[in-house]
Amino acid sequence: MTPKILVFAGSIRTGAYSGQTADAAVKELAQQGAEVTRISLADYPLPIMDQDLEKEKGVPENAYKLGRLIDAHDGVLIASPEYNASIPPLLKNTVDWLSRLSKDNGKTLRPWAGKPIGLCSSSDGNFAGIRGLYHLRAVLMNCKADIITQQCSVARAQDAFDEKGGFRDDRTRGMMEAVCNSLIERARLTSTRVGA
Repeated sequence: MTPKILVFAGSIRTGAYSGQTADAAVKELAQQGAEVTRISLADYPLPIMDQDLEKEKGVPENAYKLGRLIDAHDGVLIASPEYNASIPPLLKNTVDWLSRLSKDNGKTLRPWAGKPIGLCSSSDGNFAGIRGLYHLRAVLMNCKADIITQQCSVARAQDAFDEKGGFRDDRTRGMMEAVCNSLIERARLTSTRVGA
């Protein structure tokens, strides 16, 4: 079974290190045999999460579109930057809106629940965005996502990538290989259980 993995970055800034990390993950996942879909959150703009807005207008259609896309994949890989030692607002807002989904045309739609998710981070410093992943992991676990243990954190990201978009450092390359391998295996296992 070829697992379908969705990949996106937690930043939409031009030249974002998280975008480069997501691109490196796409290559590694494909090399390990996954069918990969790479998207940008820029294509799914959402207002700031507001329960008054939700009560008045309902959950935005872009949240449903993204929720359906996540639901259609066997696993997700998120590459996140770190803002003030925590989750960037774009990504937090996206996670929050998707957590409001429950039904879609009469069918259950809880995109995070039970979904295998691999996490990567990047920053221009030595902490490599690890502090942000700690919070992201906690939030997604609260949404009942199945977060794999391995993660890839890219330190000094301004110097981490070669001209082909790969990692210069063997240690970082090894972390990416490990997180992608674990995500693929978990996605296969979960998909088999669902299809049983």
